[in-house]
Order: sequence, then structure tokens, then C-alpha cells
Amino acid sequence: MKPDAKLGADVIVIGGGLQGTSSALQLARRGLRVTLLEAEYCGRHASGVNAGGVRTLGRHVAEIPLALAARKLWHRLAELTGDDADFVPSGQLKVAESEAEMEVLRDRVAQLQALGFTHEALVDAHTVRELVPSIAPHVTGAIWAHEDGHALPYRAVTGFRRAAERAGVAIHEGTPALQVERMGNHWLIRTKRGTFSASHLVNTAGAWAGEFAAQVGEPVPVQAGGLMLMITYRVAPFVKPVLGATGRALSFKQFANGTVLIGGGLRCEADAKARHGEVDMLKLATSAQTVTALFPHLGPLAINRAWAGVEAFMPDDIPVISRSRTAPDLVHAFGFSAHGFELGPIVGQIVAELVTEGHASLPVEAFAIDRFGKPQGTQAATQRG
Repeated sequence: MKPDAKLGADVIVIGGGLQGTSSALQLARRGLRVTLLEAEYCGRHASGVNAGGVRTLGRHVAEIPLALAARKLWHRLAELTGDDADFVPSGQLKVAESEAEMEVLRDRVAQLQALGFTHEALVDAHTVRELVPSIAPHVTGAIWAHEDGHALPYRAVTGFRRAAERAGVAIHEGTPALQVERMGNHWLIRTKRGTFSASHLVNTAGAWAGEFAAQVGEPVPVQAGGLMLMITYRVAPFVKPVLGATGRALSFKQFANGTVLIGGGLRCEADAKARHGEVDMLKLATSAQTVTALFPHLGPLAINRAWAGVEAFMPDDIPVISRSRTAPDLVHAFGFSAHGFELGPIVGQIVAELVTEGHASLPVEAFAIDRFGKPQGTQAATQRG
């Protein structure tokens, strides 16, 4: 395929979710000409279909340095993008509902303290009830991360998108990448709207990123899965922190308008080819029962709507954030496994560092793309010209 010269750029970013728009913004602010290609519209899938938790609590140990750095950016998001995405520093609680679950939380905090991390604090049942007076009496304690919070996912993506456009990024929605190929010292990206060319390529294509990794000879065991959310009708204020549970999936928050968002990595079937997640009402009902177990007074509260998107899941539940091992001038950032929202601002910074400097200022070795096995050579990864 031959490049269309008028479509040239320094960097092409594939994927217009939070990771892609954040990366595009940071790259443009480093003086690079950036083109972003999005198959549908920015924030359509995992980035816009998540619970909006700005969460350092409960992270995989490898993610903690990134999560703590990202949280600092969330607290000054308006400076970064011009829009605070309605970020609320509400704090987050992960509650225990039995003594056995409380012991799990004690072990977690002890592990983190041994590693030098103090952002998760163990609190007793009395403190939990001071923070959330309406919670059920059987709760035995919790982990408390007081600087965590929540934001509006689609608004966050839109904020990064608009900031990127102001910085000069050319965003092409409805433009799915079909094939990537290295020719000489350029990347060529074939789409139905023409062939785009650039010196560098960034793969933030979410559930579809594995296709492009495979095209350059580094297949990864990434799987597409559906994510669901539901939101209730309005109810009188009863909770300020974001709540999670120890023994069951839950992410739960109340907005200022009284509506309650219920998520927590609720999985459903997904058709990646059709780019569609199918809402599973039975699983949603189970999650709603978890909420009413913690807040019995919500039993009569009705669900207003539910929706689904598609996410990329990795077998070890941590993402790929890595320079390619098979092709030059290629950076991957995908596979966030239903907990990438909070990381978005710092991932953009890391991607820009990997592109412009070849290394990151934070530890990313655990997220290497070749951690699952040796890469394979393909024609797509071979330089031609």
C-alpha cells in the first residue's frame, strides 16, 4: 500500500479512548504532529463505559507507582485539560462483611506497608459508620484511601480530546485502522478513508489492540470482554465515598444529583468484530442485590438505565505499556482489564516519554509486551523500502 503524502504526521495514535487521547495530548505538547484514528467515536467503549473510579485502592503492586502519580494529575485535571471532568475527591472504601474478609484486608495493608506504601489505611467498623452512617450494621471494617475519588468517564475523555485538538492533534473518528505496516522509516496505516503515514505508531486500540500487535509479530493473549454499568433514579443523599466490597464485585457511588452508579467490573458477553457488548440483566440483578445488602433502604429503588461497552482483558490483569520488541518506533498501551480509567492521565505521559526518549520516568518493566513469550517475526514487522 502507498501512503497519501497529505496524511503524514510524526505520530499516529490508534484508539480514541482515555489512553489514546491522553497520549495524543502529551505527544502534541512535546511539539510532535499527531494524528489520532478512532474506529467509532472517542470514549465509545471501556473509557466511557466504566464506573469512573479514580482509584489507587486495591491495585496490583506493579501498578501502584503509576496509580499514585496518576492520582496527583486527577487532583489538578483542570490544569492539564481545561476540564476537571467533575472529579470529586470523595475517598474510597473497600468494606469487609465478615471477620475473615477483615483478615484479608489486614494482610493487604501489611503487605503494602512492607513495600513502603501508605496510601491504603485500615479502619474499623466504627470509622466506616462515621464515613457512611447509612451502611448495614454487619460491616466489620474497611480499607480507606482518602485521596481517591471519582469522575465522569465520558467527560474525562472529551476533556482530553478537546485539549488534544487545541494542541494541534488531528482526530479522525469513524476511521478504523485495518492494517499496519512498516515501510522504510515510516509506519503506514490503511483505513477506508485512505492510508495514513507517520514516523511513530502508538497502539492504544483497547480490545482491538491485539490485532495490531499480532500484525507486527508480537501476539499477546488479550481477550475482548463486555463491561456493564447501571444507574438508578434519584434518591436522597446517603453516601459520599466510593464503595467497593472485599468478597464480591462492586463499585458504587452517588452523584450530586442523587443518582447511584453501580459497576465494579461487571462482565458480559462481547462481540469484538461487531464492536458490541450485550447487557446481561441477570448479572446486573446480582450486583443490585449486593448494593441492597449494604444499604437495605435502597430495596425499592428502581434502575433507570444500563449499558455496555467492550474492554481488553489480560490473563494477569495488568496492562501492556511497552515499546515494541519486534518493530522500531512503536509503543503499545492496552489491556487495562477494567481498571485503566484512573491510570489514563499518567499513561499518556509515559507513552510520550517512550516515544520521545525511549524510556519512562516510572517503572513499567512489569507491563512489557513480551512477558507472555517470545515475539514472532512477520512480514508486517519487516522494514521495506
